[in-house]
Amino acid sequence: MGAETSRLVPVMNGDACAGFLISLGSRGTEAFDKDEKSLGVFPDAISAATAVKKSAAPDAAERVLGVDSGAVSGGCAIVEIGNGVAPQLVDAIDLPIIGVKAKQRIDVLALRTWIQQHRPDHAVIERGQAMPRQGASSGFKFGRGCGALEATIQLLEVPMTIVEPTAWKKFHQLRGGDKEASRQRALQLFPSAHVLLARRKDHGRAEAALIALYGAKS
Repeated sequence: MGAETSRLVPVMNGDACAGFLISLGSRGTEAFDKDEKSLGVFPDAISAATAVKKSAAPDAAERVLGVDSGAVSGGCAIVEIGNGVAPQLVDAIDLPIIGVKAKQRIDVLALRTWIQQHRPDHAVIERGQAMPRQGASSGFKFGRGCGALEATIQLLEVPMTIVEPTAWKKFHQLRGGDKEASRQRALQLFPSAHVLLARRKDHGRAEAALIALYGAKS
C-alpha cells in the first residue's frame, strides 16, 4: 500500500485489530481487513468499520434493530440472524415515552440505553411520512418523533437504512394498514417469542421485527 499505509486508521475489536480504514474524502471511506486487503469503499466510516468487524468474524450472528417509527407509538425489535439457523426475535419493546398529552414525546435516553444493551450491528427504520388529512400539529409531532429515533440511532454510530413501508410489507406479503395481520405474521416467523407479541396492541413491536427481518434479508 506504500505511502498510503501512514493514513490507515485501525479498527479495534476488543483488544485485537480487526482491520483498517482510509478516508477518501467526498468519495467515502475504504475498509481493509487485518491483512490490508480491501473490503470496498463505503459511504461513511460507520458502515466501513462494521464491514471490517464482520470480516474478522464472518460466521458470527448479526443483530439487526428494526424500528416501526411514529410520533409516540410504534416499536423497536432486535432480530438475530445466524448462519444455518432460523432468525430469532431477541427482544421487542414499545417506544419509550415521557410527558403527557401535548408534551408527550419519545424518551430518547431510555431508548439509547435499550439499544446499547443489545449492541445491534445495523438498524432498519421505516420512513416516516405524513398521512392524508393529517393536521399540522399531528404532522409536527410525528416528524419530531421520527427525527428523535433517527438521531438516537446515528449518535450511537449504528449503521442505519431507511426503508419504505410498501417495500417491507410486500416482502412479507402484507397489504394496507392491517396491524393485526402484521402481528400474526410476526408470530408465525418468531413462534418462540410469543410472550413479546401476545397482545393485540403489540403490533408496533411486531412490525419492527418484520422490518428488521426485511432489512437483513434484502
